[in-house]
Amino acid sequence: MSFALTDEQKELRSLAREFAEKEIRPKAAEYDEHQTHPADVVAKAHDLGLMNLHIPESLGGPELSAFDGMLVGEELNWGCSGIGTSIGANGLAAGPILIAGTDEQKREWLAPLVSEPILGCFGLSEPGAGSDVSGIQTTAVAKGDDYIVNGSKMFITNAGKASWMVCFASTDKSKGHRGLTAFVIGMDAEGVTIEKHLDKMGQRATDTSAVAFQDVVVPSANRLGEEGDGFKIAMQTLDFTRPGTAVGAVGVAQAAYELSIDYAKERVQFGMPIAMNQGVSFLVADMAAEIEAARLLTWQAAWMIDQGYGRKATKYSSFAKRFAADTAMKVTTDAVQVFGGYGYIKEYPVEKLMRDAKLFQIYEGTSQIQRLVIAKEIFLG
Repeated sequence: MSFALTDEQKELRSLAREFAEKEIRPKAAEYDEHQTHPADVVAKAHDLGLMNLHIPESLGGPELSAFDGMLVGEELNWGCSGIGTSIGANGLAAGPILIAGTDEQKREWLAPLVSEPILGCFGLSEPGAGSDVSGIQTTAVAKGDDYIVNGSKMFITNAGKASWMVCFASTDKSKGHRGLTAFVIGMDAEGVTIEKHLDKMGQRATDTSAVAFQDVVVPSANRLGEEGDGFKIAMQTLDFTRPGTAVGAVGVAQAAYELSIDYAKERVQFGMPIAMNQGVSFLVADMAAEIEAARLLTWQAAWMIDQGYGRKATKYSSFAKRFAADTAMKVTTDAVQVFGGYGYIKEYPVEKLMRDAKLFQIYEGTSQIQRLVIAKEIFLG
């Protein structure tokens, strides 16, 4: 197969890079320092068609392929992964509705995303349930034509700015993860509270919040699929979105790599640019090879999704997420090393990139969980 980009894909990639360069990078440091929600940048991305890339044409969306989404995602995260995540997280939020929603649910919750820069969020993680979703304590108890939801969610991207959440709650705790059910809950519903906006180490331009539900009435019409389908819906969603998260890590690594090259050519020590020192040049050479490998893994995973491999692509999505996340952490750490003492101060951007990179090893399945998924697929798949 060939991964040569079409003219249209090259134009899409160029559009995203130009947007990142002109609209994201000039604000990245300030928004990181003050933990500012990038509402203005999100609105501009929406106007340019760089949001909600996978919404079907029947709902007014562009219905781009997973592969095309990779091209946009890398460039936005090259600009700033905090702002890029704010823009791209609607893909995660919309995923369960695209997978399990009825036509009516898709029209109600997804069509408005095309008209204005509305944000959704994905509510899976809890204070005591991160990698182990069977530990979810949020409950949804049927009452007539409604469900009563109680519980809390933690580390939810865009929750403090979102209009709705896809919330995963237990409708039968005796069944563990098989008792999970997915619901769409309006964030303005009575009993929904943003408990805290979390102060993060990196990706600070993205709102990440803790959310509480107290006796929230959710109509049965807001349930996605049947009771007990929640775990399956969540895993199918993550299979689809993990390559997108992986390519975000590639974008951060690419940014650190480019900055390292420029600095190594300009910084003079012992009478010559440090790029001429083998110790530095080998660091940069390793960056280049590892970034290219990570990018190709994400492209392969996205291609498999587009080709309809479905759950058979799970292993490859985890390949991409694990390798790209770990690569971003290594590359940004090495970039700080190339910059030396200057890399350790906020005046230079590689310090931020190193902080931003760490989150890729944690969210949407830690690097350790990706290894578990891969091993399971190898030995049992």
